[in-house]
Amino acid sequence: MDVPELVEQARQGRPRAVARLISLVEGASPQLREVMAALAPLAGGAYVVGLTGSPGVGKSTSTSALVSAYRRAGKRVGVLAVDPSSPFSGGALLGDRVRMSDHASDPGVYIRSMATRGHLGGLAWAAPQAIRVLDAAGCDVILVETVGVGQSEVDIAGQADTTMVLLAPGMGDGIQAAKAGILEIGDVYVVNKADRDGADATARELNHMLGLGEARAPGDWRPPIVKTVAARGQGTDEVVEALEKHRAWSEEHGTLAERRRTRAAREVETIAVTRLRERIGDLRGDRRLSVLAERIVAGELDPYAAADELVAGVTGEGTEG
Repeated sequence: MDVPELVEQARQGRPRAVARLISLVEGASPQLREVMAALAPLAGGAYVVGLTGSPGVGKSTSTSALVSAYRRAGKRVGVLAVDPSSPFSGGALLGDRVRMSDHASDPGVYIRSMATRGHLGGLAWAAPQAIRVLDAAGCDVILVETVGVGQSEVDIAGQADTTMVLLAPGMGDGIQAAKAGILEIGDVYVVNKADRDGADATARELNHMLGLGEARAPGDWRPPIVKTVAARGQGTDEVVEALEKHRAWSEEHGTLAERRRTRAAREVETIAVTRLRERIGDLRGDRRLSVLAERIVAGELDPYAAADELVAGVTGEGTEG
């Protein structure tokens, strides 16, 4: 496969090239390093918006409405819709793509469903590299929709420039259930299905919970609460306005650049740890590991000291002390 040619085709907006690049990412292709090296100087211009929330709040419908709004503004849009994995094929269930079928024929929109493949946190493990592919392919805005998340599944906050948390009335005591997790990561909050009874009460309770959060200094970002009916497109323009305000604030205060540095550092760390884990995994059945295990059982060595010796053997570095 000619990677430079593939990257150039992706830059021209050819969806097949973009699809093949993301497939290389998902499949951890041997050419992945070459792909990432080719994309590195091309990425960095896209605005990444993460959409998260509990199942049933209307994430896919809201994503579709945002795509329409950004397209009306003349922006190219990429969508990564993270679906649960099929227990049979391991692939994405594609439910999100079905809901966004209205944009399937628009050349200015690229939609990709990605399977979690057992990865926790609401995102697929390949999402950071897939975001980079869409960025380098010329998308102005990238919308990353997570699977339905709970309190601890908040990986999207580490991948997005702006995180949008959706809630809906009539889903039980959603604020109480979510406050320990997703209510701590949002930059913009959306109460969707606002035509239902209880929408105003949900917004008030949400505002109250945000007020109980950590203290904010003058000039700090105060997450807005926007009510929408995404199925009818109501409130979508207000959501886009809130997202753009957060983007402008983040650029002015330097938090956008800081988020992106943190995101890059986390990605490097993940790749390094994965490579180290693979190298240690190759030692299973190796005599060195067996000897260390025997010494632990005999009481000659504690597990931490054994781990130090194992890591030193893998990396070629000396142990501490």
